[in-house]
Amino acid sequence: MQWQVGNVKITKLVEMETIGSTRFILPAATNDEIRKLPWLIPHFATEEGRLKMSIHSLVVETPSRRILVDTGLGNDKQGRGVPVWNNRDTPFLEIMAAAGFPPDSIDTVLCTHLHVDHVGWNTRLVGGKWVPTFPGARYLFGKTEYEYWRDYTAEPDKVAVFNDSVKPVVDAGLVDLIPSDHRLCEEISVIPTPGHSPGHMSVLIESAGERGLLSGDVAHHPCQMAHLDWCSVVDSDPAQSAASRHTIFSRFADTPTLVIGGHFSAGHIKRDGDAFRFEALGS
Repeated sequence: MQWQVGNVKITKLVEMETIGSTRFILPAATNDEIRKLPWLIPHFATEEGRLKMSIHSLVVETPSRRILVDTGLGNDKQGRGVPVWNNRDTPFLEIMAAAGFPPDSIDTVLCTHLHVDHVGWNTRLVGGKWVPTFPGARYLFGKTEYEYWRDYTAEPDKVAVFNDSVKPVVDAGLVDLIPSDHRLCEEISVIPTPGHSPGHMSVLIESAGERGLLSGDVAHHPCQMAHLDWCSVVDSDPAQSAASRHTIFSRFADTPTLVIGGHFSAGHIKRDGDAFRFEALGS
């Protein structure tokens, strides 16, 4: 699936799609509560109120750059907290290449944050060793985000993610640590949206008078536009996460800004009373 923002093209590459089984992420999003938001159906939820979500990467092509935003789960990884995320064997790189994006054509990898489902394809297993998947790219990590996870030891699954999907790229000398208001190029900059993780960033696209927002995990699902206080169980700071949602949705509501989430597809944010709703541009 592709979209255009001025002179910038965005291509979504899906690694995994799910229906339901998301209560562990958004416990407040019960089937009954979701059915009270009919605008979610059919693009973002089923008639029964089960959430539709995906794990995907976004290729952002500017006139001068080919940027991969977030890199999914990856193959062959171990020690993940969700069983189906362990030891995966999928043709994601072949799917990328078939879409016109072989790994050696990517010049920039930008991770909105360093959670398991956004860094996995940073590396691949070759001869028993984790090596960078995109050796011709500079990998951009938020400085705040990176330093938090570098020093984090509390949960073994989080440490495993850092050790197999972040540290090898650092060790290879391919990483640039950026501030959360960094400008990558004329058309692309990042916006600080902390709360889901300490250094979470969203991506702003501005080109030829048009705007796009790759919101990352500031919201896992559009239902959080209607309920800003619905937080993911993995939010590092729930109050800050809700505040970031309010700030970012207020900024772009009722504008023609194309918005694409880290786990949902494209649409426009509309004000709806004291909160917001999302108008889909296709599933």
